[in-house]
Amino acid sequence: MTTTKNNTTATNATTNATTSATTKPILVLGSTGKTGSRVAAQLRQRGHAVRGASRKGPVAFDWTDENTWERTLEGAGAAYLVDSQLPDAAESMRAFGKLAVASGVERLVLLSARDWVVPEGEEKLPCERAVRESGAQWTILKPSWFFQNFSEDPFIRGQVQGGELVMSTGDGVEPFIDAEDIAEVAVAALTEEGHGGQAYELSGPRLLSLDSVVDEIARATGRVITYRPLPADEFAAYAVEQHMPEEFVGLLNLLYGWIAEGRFATLADGVQRVLGREPRDFEDYVRTAAAAGVWGGGGGVERP
Repeated sequence: MTTTKNNTTATNATTNATTSATTKPILVLGSTGKTGSRVAAQLRQRGHAVRGASRKGPVAFDWTDENTWERTLEGAGAAYLVDSQLPDAAESMRAFGKLAVASGVERLVLLSARDWVVPEGEEKLPCERAVRESGAQWTILKPSWFFQNFSEDPFIRGQVQGGELVMSTGDGVEPFIDAEDIAEVAVAALTEEGHGGQAYELSGPRLLSLDSVVDEIARATGRVITYRPLPADEFAAYAVEQHMPEEFVGLLNLLYGWIAEGRFATLADGVQRVLGREPRDFEDYVRTAAAAGVWGGGGGVERP
């Protein structure tokens, strides 16, 4: 009799915690970004109250201004986190996580990345540790490169529109993933049970070279689009000529170099584990984006 009573009490506590986390507003940081905008949209489609926060969003949030933090967290039951990408990102994440828990936030879902390789002795992804140690129920999302980089990143989209994709990625391959799939996994972690304490590696269903990427976009748009791989130093000079900030050029060369060497050229099963289905294929994304006219205009040549 005592055991039954204890089990009932535990079940009720879990149910109450779940209800609390999902009926309170869900905070979405970076709500105007590639994943954040989709997380917010999918949450609203499912009837959840959403508090979208960003520097340019409906609720002002700035990682460099702690005065904006408290009001974004007030009354929230869960939060989707995108870090600042600044040198002190981990320190900010740790402070924000503690404030979130103190404010009553029960779940934190962090957009991270597939493991970065750093010098021996350094922590790979300190923002992940900050979230894990926050005291909240946490989930880490570790995706590969987004499909949407080719349609929503101005620098890359402009190249595709102009008929030539220029990168220092060599012959490398990457398991590109749809940001919609990332968002759907995030929504599950924010609103459903069973994802606490999980770090999900997320990828698309196949490995793609940049030659394959431009070939699929070319077929869908009926245009001639080529890929021109450059050595890192030549790409840096090219990017600066295109008015890319020098500090960002260095980051791009680092990331492109990892693709060139196949550092993350493996498929992951996170989408399948969480959503019970295969991730969306790049061909489906290209067909939709091309039909929307994303790559129309510019200097690309019509295919004969």
